[in-house]
Amino acid sequence: MKSRAPQPDLLPEPETLKPLAERMRPQALDDFVGQERLLAPGTAFRRAIESGRVHSMILWGPPGCGKTSLARVLARYAEAEFLSISAVLGGLAEVRAALAQAAQHFAAGKRTVLFVDEVHRFNKAQQDAFLPHIERGTIVFVGATTENPSFELNSALLSRCRVHVLDAVSVAAIVQALQHALVDREHGLGALGLQISDDALSEIARAADGDVRRGLTLLEIAAELAEGGRIETSVLDQVLADRVRRFDKGGEAFYDQISALHKSVRNSNPDAALYWIARMFDGGCDPAYLARRLVRMAVEDIGLADPSALERTIAAWEAYERQGSPEGDLALAMMAVYLAMAPKSNAAYAAYGAARKLVAESGSLPVPLALRNAPTKLMKELGYGAKYQYDPDLEGGIAYDQRCFPDELGERQLYRPTSNGIEARIREKLDQIRAERAKAVAR
Repeated sequence: MKSRAPQPDLLPEPETLKPLAERMRPQALDDFVGQERLLAPGTAFRRAIESGRVHSMILWGPPGCGKTSLARVLARYAEAEFLSISAVLGGLAEVRAALAQAAQHFAAGKRTVLFVDEVHRFNKAQQDAFLPHIERGTIVFVGATTENPSFELNSALLSRCRVHVLDAVSVAAIVQALQHALVDREHGLGALGLQISDDALSEIARAADGDVRRGLTLLEIAAELAEGGRIETSVLDQVLADRVRRFDKGGEAFYDQISALHKSVRNSNPDAALYWIARMFDGGCDPAYLARRLVRMAVEDIGLADPSALERTIAAWEAYERQGSPEGDLALAMMAVYLAMAPKSNAAYAAYGAARKLVAESGSLPVPLALRNAPTKLMKELGYGAKYQYDPDLEGGIAYDQRCFPDELGERQLYRPTSNGIEARIREKLDQIRAERAKAVAR
């Protein structure tokens, strides 16, 4: 009789078939690398975990910082069942199934840690499904997200969870994880007896960009390509070629980096401005977006201290549109340097804000008769344009006693020039005009 092949779902999961990063997951708090702020011995969070007092929480941090591993360890210390669902792959049906299973554990006197990966991808209805179960204690909810919970999670869920921020893992900590993987014979690569220099390990750790999982994956690939048990530089060059830094084109990292670019320009730091614009180019940011932001900096932060900054920035944008990347990128990088070194003034920006506030507060006040257009006989008879003084006809070119604000407001000073750049000359001129206008009004 022909033997029957074993069913796939009955086969045990061989440890050797799992990726190295999965095999090397921390099993206890002492196994974690990085996250000293949260998990160092003696910290409040670590003491709570060690005592089994776990609470519902959101773990917020970049990829590969240990969110999933920490959730598993939490369940182990709390002697709770561990259930995991992914908001990327699952929907409301998977949520209900997990909650039903947790309810069975709860009825049997057993707690359940329900881990929801990428929780920010669930919509409001899906997030709300967890609320009554968190309140009853049916589950200890642990959500993992790479996005800012303030923006991506609804307030009802946030109010029932504590947010713990995990950091990108340092190069030194990733090196420590790689070294452990190289000597661990049970779960790691210890049985292979691999040889690799400390400099090469550091290079892998830097390429991991704060992501332990990525670092272990790169090490595993290098080990597969190694000849004679040694990971040579030539092998490492192949493994690390064309690596991409962390950048999400629209999420938290994106807005953090554009904020850093803008504030570096505002701080007159061309070196930092070049670094951040290079980071954004490297991550695949749309150069047209960077061009728009540079125009905003020219208007908002340089303003009339250097009016040519706006013209130059638009010219750089046009140069990019004509040449494209990578040649046109240099035009935008050059403008980041120029804007950083330009004199700064937000006086016009602030004045416009003050004008908008004044309009909102004062309502639809009538235009002074002298300033109104009078194209018809009736309008002239009604006084439109009466007593208007044509400034170029006057000595000095300004009618100092002519009112340009609505009568109900009187004269207002909204624009307050700085003493920076060209605006210093504007300030001197404006001070003179305002002084003459005050004298004329007083007469």
